[in-house]
Amino acid sequence: MTSPSTSLKRLATRVLVAVAFVGVTLTTQAQKFAYIDSEYVLLHMPEYATAQTELNNYAIQWQADVEAKLEAADRLEVAYRAERVLLTAEMRVKREDEIAKKRADAKDMQKQKFGVDGELFQKRQELIEPVQQQIFESLKDIASGSGYMVIFDKSNQSNMLYTNPKYDISDRLIKKLGYVPGETIEPEGGKSGDDDGKGGGSMMDRGRDAVNGAKNNARDRMNSATGGRGNTVTRSGSKN
Repeated sequence: MTSPSTSLKRLATRVLVAVAFVGVTLTTQAQKFAYIDSEYVLLHMPEYATAQTELNNYAIQWQADVEAKLEAADRLEVAYRAERVLLTAEMRVKREDEIAKKRADAKDMQKQKFGVDGELFQKRQELIEPVQQQIFESLKDIASGSGYMVIFDKSNQSNMLYTNPKYDISDRLIKKLGYVPGETIEPEGGKSGDDDGKGGGSMMDRGRDAVNGAKNNARDRMNSATGGRGNTVTRSGSKN
């Protein structure tokens, strides 16, 4: 037979567990969460459009500069091959050194502009960071005023597998920034036919394509120059 004291202990334990459960539930409910789609928000900001366009222009121009150096090296090599049999050993060495220097200059420029900590990365920090800071300050005001504990970002780089639109405060943030939700800014070159605005990220995608395309083209051009025809000049004195 169970003693009264034991029953009271069990009842007390159950009450404590129940109270703890209710407490946890209330605490969880009191913690307010929300999310934004930063890419969608950025599509509304002319500051971002200007910064992205400027960044694209830098990337494209620097790619053209790398290309120009490589093409100059190619022209020197073509001329050298045509005249090689007429040159003295000393003149051959001089011409070969000139071609090698042109290619090295192009490689150095490619690294300087498109390297891990190159000028393109620094420009991105310089141009995009102020826009991101503007968003952050507005989010802080919204979080403070509404009591949000956490605000997530569901942009393309996030790993949020499911989001309930009820908790999306992107439009609220856009209004806080002084813009009209849905009035996105298109990049130069026009609007894609199937772009419906929110979630498409067309401007950001095209901006990244322009920058990454310039980086990849410059790198591929360097690889083809050093691994293909650009590496075919044989130093004087070697068998060929």
